[in-house]
Amino acid sequence: MHTLSDFHILGILQSFIDWIIDYGGLYILLLVVFAETGLFIGFFFPGDSLLFAAGVFLDKIANRFIGVPQDTPTQFGWPHITVIIMIIVASILGNIVGYWFGRKTGPLLYERKETWLFKRKHLVRATEFYNRYGKSTIFLAKFLPIVRTFAPIVAGIVKMDHGKFMFYNITGSLAWVSSMMLGGYFLDSWVSRKFGLELKDHIEAITIGIILVTTLPVLYKLFFAKKPVIPPPEDTGNKS
Repeated sequence: MHTLSDFHILGILQSFIDWIIDYGGLYILLLVVFAETGLFIGFFFPGDSLLFAAGVFLDKIANRFIGVPQDTPTQFGWPHITVIIMIIVASILGNIVGYWFGRKTGPLLYERKETWLFKRKHLVRATEFYNRYGKSTIFLAKFLPIVRTFAPIVAGIVKMDHGKFMFYNITGSLAWVSSMMLGGYFLDSWVSRKFGLELKDHIEAITIGIILVTTLPVLYKLFFAKKPVIPPPEDTGNKS
């Protein structure tokens, strides 16, 4: 078991994951996913890495959830499915909070003073992404760091139809959480059987590699490609 003081000895991500599993498990996962999908404070959380790692350690998390020793041998079953569903629900609820906040604050949010928790540039980039991809942004943003935090807020600001928002919110949450967690779980099982290796021993390098391969090209094009300045949406109308 590790404490926060171990961060300088082990890899930051590895220590963070170990600490979460040992001291909070599922409940910290729920909090992180909820925050990252709709609260300003959540944009810096490593959601993709954490979900993939949670998949690798899913047996331990499921065992802790049902109250048995973490190292008890187990087969994939209802505790694992329940854990995944709970995290999907946390993602859905986080987006709902972000959407509600966007509807309440409106375009005035673009005038808000910047703080260490709120950077206007993240909101502007999410707006650009929304203007490019429309309602499907809520689905696509689940797979993009930072954008997934601010996309539901933008959807609320432009008053996206609530029914369409919920459809893409639910399907996006299902796809994001399931792909990351099940990918981690079954890849770990396959590598263990095939090569006798434990992904748990290399989780930091693996998760960082996955993030770079899957998101860096898209993020570079979105954030650094030259684009015309896009004004904030007006507080009227209905984006669909």
